[in-house]
Amino acid sequence: MTSELKQATLRQSHWLRVYYEDTDTAGIVYYANYLRFLERGRTEFLRTLGFQQQQLMLENISFAVTSISANYRQPAKLDDHLEVTTGIEDLRRAQLVFDQSIWRGDQLLLDAKICVACVDPSKGKPIAMRRDIHEQFMRWSTEPASANPGTKQ
Repeated sequence: MTSELKQATLRQSHWLRVYYEDTDTAGIVYYANYLRFLERGRTEFLRTLGFQQQQLMLENISFAVTSISANYRQPAKLDDHLEVTTGIEDLRRAQLVFDQSIWRGDQLLLDAKICVACVDPSKGKPIAMRRDIHEQFMRWSTEPASANPGTKQ
């Protein structure tokens, strides 16, 4: 895959380095660690929108992963510098689908769809997103890239 796919939708980028702890004995990233990389990307995405997960939790708002679909394309290796891109595919009142990818330069290593539900962590039940959070997600998914720092189109 080329960078055209990466450029197709408005996305936020988070960069990370592959450490020894992320790999198996052959220096290849263990498959489950890609989920950790994607989680970091979503956390930084929320930060870009002005929301800190710790503060949201104090306000009884959390996002719980309800489903994941991931396509592993190529392996990441020890010391690779990776880009995790995050965009919004679908937005509803209590649910959000992220479109995420992991890249090494122009090489697509993994693409994934992650569905998350907005939940009240004290009750473990789904709730509608607070209006300001929902509006920020809406703004992100409809504004041009120049209006959003740290983005790609």
